[in-house]
Amino acid sequence: MTPTALRNGPPRRAVLVGGLGVRSAFGAGLAALTDGVLAGRPAFTPVERFGTAGYRADRAATGPGSPRLADQLVAVLAEAGALSDPTEQQLTSSSEELMLALHGDRRAGPVAAEVADRTGLHPRVYTGACVAASTAVADAAALIATDRRERVVVAAGYLVEPDTFAVFDAGRALAQDGAVRPFSLGRQGMLLGDAAVAVVLESAAALHRRGGRALARIAGWARTGDAFHVCRPHPDGTGLARAVHGALARAGAAPEAIGYVNANGAGSKLGDLAEAAALRTVFPSGTPPVSSTKSVHGHALEASALLELAATVGALRAGALPVNAGWQTPDPDCPLDLVLDRSRPAAPGLALTVNAAFGGANTALLVAAA
Repeated sequence: MTPTALRNGPPRRAVLVGGLGVRSAFGAGLAALTDGVLAGRPAFTPVERFGTAGYRADRAATGPGSPRLADQLVAVLAEAGALSDPTEQQLTSSSEELMLALHGDRRAGPVAAEVADRTGLHPRVYTGACVAASTAVADAAALIATDRRERVVVAAGYLVEPDTFAVFDAGRALAQDGAVRPFSLGRQGMLLGDAAVAVVLESAAALHRRGGRALARIAGWARTGDAFHVCRPHPDGTGLARAVHGALARAGAAPEAIGYVNANGAGSKLGDLAEAAALRTVFPSGTPPVSSTKSVHGHALEASALLELAATVGALRAGALPVNAGWQTPDPDCPLDLVLDRSRPAAPGLALTVNAAFGGANTALLVAAA
C-alpha cells in the first residue's frame, strides 16, 4: 500500500447512493437491469436502428427504436430524484452541479446544453472513454466526503449509433459470433450497448433532511494511469491493481473484505488477460466471485461504469450475484472464481466494480450495502 494511498484514508463523511435512474437494453428502471444481470440473459439482438450490411458484426444490446440521448438522460435524472426537490437543491447548492459523462464527439456539447436547459442542472462534462463515469463518481464522492458538497448528481449516457459501431467493427473489436464471453477461451471481443444512468450521491445529513433512504454506500474509490500503450493494457494489470489497492486504502479495508467483483471484462483477448493478472495480484490466495455484467448489457462506452455501478447496487440489494454469461471454456490464464450458469447468493462484504480504458486509465469503486 503506497504512502499516498494511506494518506487518502477513509472518507470523513459517508457517501450514500440516494437515488438511481436507469435505462438499458433490458428496459426502464433498476429492477429490469437487476433481473437481466442476475439471470445472465444477454440482451444482444440484430441492430435495427441503422444498417449493418458489410460489417463483420451485426449485434448490440439496444432498446427499441431510435431514442434521443437527451430525452433518456432527463428521464433517468427524474427517476433518480435529481429533479424532484428544487428547495433542497437551493439549500445544498450541490444538486445544481451535474457531472455528465458523454461520448467525446461533437454531439456532447449540444446534449449537455439541452439537459441543462431542461433540468436546471449545470453540467461538468466528462469524456474520458470507458472510465468517464467512474471518474465522475470518484470526483463527486470526494466532494461529499470532504464536506465540500452535500449532494452531487452523476449521469452518463451512450446510445449505439453508426459512427462508433463502424469504428469498433473496423478495428475488429466487435464479436462476430454475437456474444460477449469474458474470461473464456474463444472470446472474440465486445459488443456495444445502450445506457442512460443517473446516480444521486449525498451525505447522510442531506438524505435525512429530505426523508430519503440510502440504496448503497460508496465506501472507496481510486483511479490510476499506467500509460503503457494507446490501446493495449499493461499485460501485468499493474495500473488496475493499484487502483483497487487505492480504493481499499480509502475505505480502510483489506482485500478479504471484498465479496464480489464486477469486472471490466469486455471479452477482449488482451484486456481480459490483463484484468485477470490484476485480480491475481490483489487476491493472491484466490479471487472472490467474479462476473462481468457487460456479458449481458454490452459495453456502453462512457456510460459503462455508471451502468455497472447500478448493476452492482442492484445485485447487493437483491442479495445475489450476476452471472458471467457467454462463457464456454476455461482459459488457464484467467483463473478466476467466475459466477457461471446461475446466480449465487451474495456473501457479506464489499462489492468492487472496476473499469479500464484506452491509454492505461483505470478506476475502482467499492460499494457497500446500505
